[in-house]
Amino acid sequence: MEWKTAVTDLLGCKYPILQGAMERLADWKLAAAVANAGGHGTMTGSISRTPEKLREDILACQEATTGAPGTFGVNLSIGLCPEIEKMLAVCLDLKMPVETSVYKPDALAPMIKESGIPWIHKAARVKDAVHAEELGPDAIILVGVEGAGIKNPEQLPTMTTIIWGRRQLSVPIIAAGGIGDARGFLAALGMGAAGIMMGSAFLATKECEIADSMKEAITRLNPENADLRARVLTPRPSRRPDVNPTGDTIPRETDWSQAVSLAAGSIDRISTVKELIEGIIREAEEILNGWRFLKR
Repeated sequence: MEWKTAVTDLLGCKYPILQGAMERLADWKLAAAVANAGGHGTMTGSISRTPEKLREDILACQEATTGAPGTFGVNLSIGLCPEIEKMLAVCLDLKMPVETSVYKPDALAPMIKESGIPWIHKAARVKDAVHAEELGPDAIILVGVEGAGIKNPEQLPTMTTIIWGRRQLSVPIIAAGGIGDARGFLAALGMGAAGIMMGSAFLATKECEIADSMKEAITRLNPENADLRARVLTPRPSRRPDVNPTGDTIPRETDWSQAVSLAAGSIDRISTVKELIEGIIREAEEILNGWRFLKR
């Protein structure tokens, strides 16, 4: 079947599956693998560190994805990405889709909107998404508390966030937070999202540059793990003060496990990116074919 949604229309990818921007890990090689598998890959701008290197990385990713059924873009995490306006200028010059995140994108919005490139903003609270929508993004990523990364004490579970967000927002929503398989994918679409974003699920792929022993450890995790639950569900304060005024210091995670979300419950094997994405799509279609009530 054809998986055509507002997200595939916006980005031009075959499947409405986006790869999350993981600090230190979401480089151009992982983004290229996702694009080549039909999804939308995301390069984390802060990994490149400088505008000049970002340009090189984008060009390398473009070369690696020539003729790909998917697409890729660049994440610019406000407060974490060094020289962010110059980084944005590189993206605009190369006509790259941009994902902003972490803080209000007010200062960057005029430049992005004037360029006409696809723009997605990522938010943890619906009220932040409502504010961002006023600035004109083409879609909003809403991250539930089950997701990894910086947390807000007011963050709600993914299911509640997406349903509430669908009532408040008019732009397409991309669901994130604890999603890593076909059932989560279909659930997100059923709640009103036009696509999903996954981070943890891509950690255990062969293309992700962490040790195989770490990938094996991820496949053994489950949501009942007390340490995992405590870490994921505990609000993490922003590290914005750690970035100096010149923007040449990039905060780093000290532990790879900080990138794992409650989606660990759906990760049971190490696979290639292509196997992961195609497996989700294949199983989703099998599930839909089994729901006879949809065929009345």
